[in-house]
Amino acid sequence: MARRWKLNRFLTDVEACGRICECWGTEEIVREAWSLRRILAASGPRGEGAAACFAVARAAAQRTLGIRHRDPQVAGGWGLLHGMAVEMEMGEGKTLTATLPASAAALAGLRVHIYTANDYLARRDAEWMGPIYLALGLRVGVVAGGMDVAARREAYSCDVVYSTAKEVAFDFLRDVIILGPSATDLHLQIERAAGGPCRRDRLFLQGLEFAIVDELDSVLIDEARTPLILCSRELPDEGEEAYRSALAFSKELEQGRHFTVRSKEKAVDLTPEGLRMVEGRGPALGVPGSIWASARMRREAILQAIAARFFFHRDRQYLVRDGKVLIIDENTGRVLPDRAWEDGLHQAVLTKEGCHITPRDRPLARTSYQRFFRRYLHLSGMTGTAREASVELAETYGLPLLQVPPFRPSRRVGHGARVHATRNRKEEAIVNRIREVHAAGRPVLVGTRSVEASERLSRRLREASLPHRVLNARQDREEAETIRRAGQPGSITVATNMAGRGTDIRLHPDAARRGGLHVIASEPHDAARIDRQLYGRCGRQGDPGSHELYVSFEDELLETYSGFLVRLVLRLRRFLHRSLVAKLGSILVSASQAAAERHHRRLRRELLRMEECLEGELAFAGRRGWQGGNGRVGEPPQNRFKPTIVRNRRKLNSCNA
Repeated sequence: MARRWKLNRFLTDVEACGRICECWGTEEIVREAWSLRRILAASGPRGEGAAACFAVARAAAQRTLGIRHRDPQVAGGWGLLHGMAVEMEMGEGKTLTATLPASAAALAGLRVHIYTANDYLARRDAEWMGPIYLALGLRVGVVAGGMDVAARREAYSCDVVYSTAKEVAFDFLRDVIILGPSATDLHLQIERAAGGPCRRDRLFLQGLEFAIVDELDSVLIDEARTPLILCSRELPDEGEEAYRSALAFSKELEQGRHFTVRSKEKAVDLTPEGLRMVEGRGPALGVPGSIWASARMRREAILQAIAARFFFHRDRQYLVRDGKVLIIDENTGRVLPDRAWEDGLHQAVLTKEGCHITPRDRPLARTSYQRFFRRYLHLSGMTGTAREASVELAETYGLPLLQVPPFRPSRRVGHGARVHATRNRKEEAIVNRIREVHAAGRPVLVGTRSVEASERLSRRLREASLPHRVLNARQDREEAETIRRAGQPGSITVATNMAGRGTDIRLHPDAARRGGLHVIASEPHDAARIDRQLYGRCGRQGDPGSHELYVSFEDELLETYSGFLVRLVLRLRRFLHRSLVAKLGSILVSASQAAAERHHRRLRRELLRMEECLEGELAFAGRRGWQGGNGRVGEPPQNRFKPTIVRNRRKLNSCNA
């Protein structure tokens, strides 16, 4: 209740200030922005000048872009300014919402980083929202892949920086390496006073102060299971023959007899008989001069070869392009360039695919998204699906949830789950459903979990003479344009996971009159939240739309987390009514997703615990290094900007008028 009262009071203050400045020209906006700098610098971005700053930023948006922030966007901006996880419906204008708290923080003198889903969106948002910041006297920069060192440093020097989490996190690790173990402010001040080269001048980031994360759950939850490791290829080349020998030897081992697999953990364990076989015949794998001459390394090489065969499949976890193995992000369906699996797994996959084997990398520095984002003095974010992960966001990052009601009521209709016994029958039903919706002139978006599934469904659509477009990791450059066209009448789009996230699907008026976009989830994801992200592609901003889920008992999620129950239902289905089988299938989907989320949450906790233990060991060894975002040693206050104690009680002249 107290939060809601404060928010309503803030909305009233913004509206009152907005009535005064809504008719201002460019000169008046610039003049007021400069006067706000002094007030916000003294009281902090959440101080008494915040409402006036929001009103001025809204006037700048109206003046430069012809767009006015609506009340839900102002409410979302207030939540971001107060360090919350803001849940806004898809299509409610989160890009525009971020400009309000970003302007307040930048005018207060804080370095603002706004994180987007990919480089394209970072460039698009910076260019699109740039006139608002320029009207307030602020500079906007973009950090994207492929930029040289000088361009990156120039971008980071701007007041507001748009980028992706991957780019900034790895630049942070590069700064850690530059600073080395002696990273106290005193050391850096002595270097600068001496007149020689100063390490601070070579840094990319000059502080981790104020962060706004778009698609918050995707970055802080889904991608937080993977550590970020900055490597240098300085390890000796073990030779291709050693990897080929390990792969050939792994094919002689029998599952169940020599090794067991754990599908949830994607791990392999040797049985006692398998261990004896490896120790007995393993020395043949030893290549003179290679590290496989070690018994322990031979075992690890064989285990990685088995894992490459059982858990990593072409067009699911990776692509092969130009003789290289490119990892696919299982959360987004996008290719992750310049990424490699560690501990020889990448070399095992290269060997399996017959590609040129590159040497293993030597890790130089590491972190995780959990530890990296907790270094910010102020962290906030927004997404359309935050409530399912609200407990973890609060416990790990200290982000309370704020749900902002949509500007227009939702007209999205859900048709539930369609359960089938086999994958083949499910795909036939999906094609028939697409034909039915296509005949009605409605656009269709089909979400798949892998490149393989999208191309398999594409072949069926071609056989059915249904024109369509495919969007997966092979066509990532066409992503935004393909998604933009997905709202045309009768269009059919097949996309992996959340490809195109961040780009609005604008409905053609004819498509809206015919019922809007119809979304089909061809397979349940590991979290119901991710399914809801896909459903959110339809019915945006009060548009009509519908969605449904297709499930088979052969789907990966059910086989991994409910295998025994799935086999039991399949055996009994001939004795059960069809509606009961469908109900059991829906229950199994919910149970499997709950189990998968618990498993992934445990992996994230273990990763965070491991990172904290590693930091403690380095600190004991006297190599704690640079930890804080502002050049400080030690962990900064997590997720809360501490405003200056000095409070400026002066009111804006415009608001007193």
